[in-house]
Amino acid sequence: MIEHNIRVHPSSAALPRHEQLAWKLAEVAADPVEVRADVAEMVVNRIIDNAAVAVASVNRKPVIAARGQALAHARSRGAAVVGATSDIRVSPEWAAWANGVAVRELDYHDTFLAADYSHPGDNIPPLLATAQHLGADGNKLLRAIATGYEVQVDLVSGICLHEHKIDHIAHLGPSVAAGLGTLLDAEPAVTYQAIGQALHTTTTTRQSRKGEISSWKAYAPAFAGKVAIEAMDRALRGEGAPSPIYEGEDGFIAWLLSGPDASYTVPLPAAGEAKAAILRTYTKEHSAEYQSQALIDLARRMRTQVADLSQIESILIRTSHHTHYVIGTGANDPQKLDPKASRETLDHSIMYIFAVALQDGSWHHVDSYAPERANRPDTVDLWHRITTVEDPSWTQRYHATEPEFGGRVEITLADGTVIADGLGVADAHPRGARPFARPNYLDKFHKLAAGVVSEQEQRRFVDLVQRLPELTPAEVRQLTVTVDDTKLEVAPEGLF
Repeated sequence: MIEHNIRVHPSSAALPRHEQLAWKLAEVAADPVEVRADVAEMVVNRIIDNAAVAVASVNRKPVIAARGQALAHARSRGAAVVGATSDIRVSPEWAAWANGVAVRELDYHDTFLAADYSHPGDNIPPLLATAQHLGADGNKLLRAIATGYEVQVDLVSGICLHEHKIDHIAHLGPSVAAGLGTLLDAEPAVTYQAIGQALHTTTTTRQSRKGEISSWKAYAPAFAGKVAIEAMDRALRGEGAPSPIYEGEDGFIAWLLSGPDASYTVPLPAAGEAKAAILRTYTKEHSAEYQSQALIDLARRMRTQVADLSQIESILIRTSHHTHYVIGTGANDPQKLDPKASRETLDHSIMYIFAVALQDGSWHHVDSYAPERANRPDTVDLWHRITTVEDPSWTQRYHATEPEFGGRVEITLADGTVIADGLGVADAHPRGARPFARPNYLDKFHKLAAGVVSEQEQRRFVDLVQRLPELTPAEVRQLTVTVDDTKLEVAPEGLF
């Protein structure tokens, strides 16, 4: 990997294109390096993972609405929409929109945390939709997804958005654009413009994940994928983007990040170096914010150590800066303690999540968020006895070379007894007690598809996706899942 120093340059300096971060990302996209076998295996795992969480959410309101919008943009040469029959095709940017919302709705797919946050699996819906539209084969799609993951992980490793309250989709737009560059075998000059435009149009604030969190949390990554496709379309037609988009004196770093005197270091693979960043990412066993994964597992473990949960006086979670301020009491969001809060808000409340996991000894993507579950008096009482605090040692572990995203929990009982335990990584993490491998991804898919997708359709999809590198263009077009054991709900009418 080569570390690139990125800083602001005045317009008078006329920073050459080849020295700009957007150009360097475009060069990564253009590198024809083959995909390693272990990377290819993980790409297949993540396509399965996306399909699992997408079919589990097909009849949730945000997904129904997004699907309705997409189906209003039908075309003969296009992409498939998850849930619909494979003969239905829509414009690729709208397929990316609908499928992206389906993948993101349950907050149940993969993650990468470093200087900032990300869900790199969000790259897959727009890249798959465009591959289906263009008639690309499985190997091209594989290479494109490897690029998307590489670019997003590298940006997240070097540039923190959260401290400036910029939403993490600002790294996703450029990564999708880069992946599209690989898919199209585009010249760096074209991908460079698409990356610039994608960054410019996907820079939004983190209010989408603050306070009363709405369904836009699921739509935001889908929006990034959709506009990245549109950005590449414009670039292919010879249109340009703001430049230099990162380093300009009125650009991204100067005004939206750390200012004109700031500098960032972004690691990128050298020419000919494998794009293996996907191997640094990890998926979720539980449908909740990633920083709660280890704490859910810890709650399940500690449950056996507390004989009577009604005797709990207080619970203190010592954790990292990010966990405390994003999903803990450090966020100062009263909504995180509100039994009537939205599912999206509860998903970002470690106090709620830990209370339910401690009481139930399990976590379920629907039942654990049900209004009747959130309003149970004993749950509310326990929930409101939980606080978080930043522990510098856990913040250090969060940013370590081998990061840990958990914490240490101290449960104080009414008689003064303190029960304490800690966990650094989730059981399903690559360094956890039960690292996810292909059988786990398949099990997750079959469990979430049960009662929604027929066993025959499940087998068809699984058999197909596991041959990804050798798929023909016609087979790539069938890389979707049709819902046939339940009725797809119809969206309310809108403009389209």
